[in-house]
Amino acid sequence: MRQLHAFVLAAVLLTVVAIPVAAQQPASTPAPAPPPVTPYGAPIGLEAAKKAMAAAEAEAVKNNWPMAIVILDSTGHSVMMHKLDNTQYGSIRVAEDKAQTALDFRRPSKVFEDAVAQGGLGMRVLGLRGASPLEGGVPIIADGKVIGAIGVSGGLSTQDGQVAKAGADSAGGK
Repeated sequence: MRQLHAFVLAAVLLTVVAIPVAAQQPASTPAPAPPPVTPYGAPIGLEAAKKAMAAAEAEAVKNNWPMAIVILDSTGHSVMMHKLDNTQYGSIRVAEDKAQTALDFRRPSKVFEDAVAQGGLGMRVLGLRGASPLEGGVPIIADGKVIGAIGVSGGLSTQDGQVAKAGADSAGGK
């Protein structure tokens, strides 16, 4: 009988405590933007990839940032990779991951970084297979189609993003 009273008391206390806690939960965050509808196009050609690489490399060198720069075509295959002098080796794989993220999800990898930074529901991004939540991956878009992606790593995320954008804008004809 004593055990039954203890159980009932515990159930009542949990219910009384849970109601105010549930009422204090923050309002849900706004729904994320729908996925981009930009279609994939033919793979980026070597000349366009060279143009993107030259622009990205020039931006990195101008600022004296040691960076790894990777360009993928629209099928996810590597077209070129440059590792500037004194770039840490780990940045090569990170740049590959950022480029793959931008290509697979047809949006800059910064979108995922921002979602994680907001916390709450944004943390779901960490469960997305292949999504690198770090700024520095940008899709390369030409004639309204994703023809590839560029990924950059080696500096601060904002620096990586700046270099990647310079390359993507150059190849995309912006």
